[in-house]
Amino acid sequence: MNKILEKEFFSKNVVQIVLEAPEIAKSRKPGHFVIIKMGKKGERIPLTIASADAAKGTITLVVQKVGVTSAKLAELEVGDSITDVVGPLGEATHIENVGTVLCAGGGVGVAPLLPIVEGFKKAGNRVVTILAARTKDLVILEEQMRAFSDEVIVMTDDGSYGKKGLVTAGMEEVIDREKVNLSVVIGPAVMMKFAALTTKKYNIETYASLNTIMVDGTGMCGACRVSVGGKTKFVCVDGPEFDAHKVDFDEMLSRLGAYKDQELKDYENFLKLQTA
Repeated sequence: MNKILEKEFFSKNVVQIVLEAPEIAKSRKPGHFVIIKMGKKGERIPLTIASADAAKGTITLVVQKVGVTSAKLAELEVGDSITDVVGPLGEATHIENVGTVLCAGGGVGVAPLLPIVEGFKKAGNRVVTILAARTKDLVILEEQMRAFSDEVIVMTDDGSYGKKGLVTAGMEEVIDREKVNLSVVIGPAVMMKFAALTTKKYNIETYASLNTIMVDGTGMCGACRVSVGGKTKFVCVDGPEFDAHKVDFDEMLSRLGAYKDQELKDYENFLKLQTA
């Protein structure tokens, strides 16, 4: 059992949870994720570790309510416990001093990007971070990102905060004015697809985290199969990060919808029970 020590809503559907997990906090690295389960017969879901404090023995998770389990998790309060938390899992981000790193995060993808930004900055890189969201209210972790970035550019679809435009517009702005040695992008699959197409034009090495397609988290279910450079990879065990220029994002986008109808039906039934 892992106790919730802190809880904060970033928006109506996005919540940050600080969880007691001393062993995971000690060994976690940027890019790692955990699998959580609520109740003995609960669904297993993967969540990327947004940050960790080894001294306090805590890890921080950011959860978006998209289904029954994430909604139940968001309803837990400080003092409540999660039945099972397993990790750290996945391959850690390869971090070294390469020069200038352009990091782009969209929506809740900003959360797993945070430890990567921190890692590259501490390795001596110049880090330019782009935060993208549909509107001002959905921009998360800006203050934390500024602490580890040389510059932060905020892009909103509606122009309600920062600059109006998509994440790719912000990326082009940076690439046009300075040499970028490496790019890391995390967010919705369609965002990562076009971010990768942008950097490919300039031959900038780019990595994307494909954690959104994970289900089981151990390689057993096969739901997170993706094609990378023409080869089949499993995001949970081979990733979650891959060369973005080799990922078949169209295939990934088609497979992301495999369980959408059932998830929506279950979530709607859950909400009906909540209001009954």
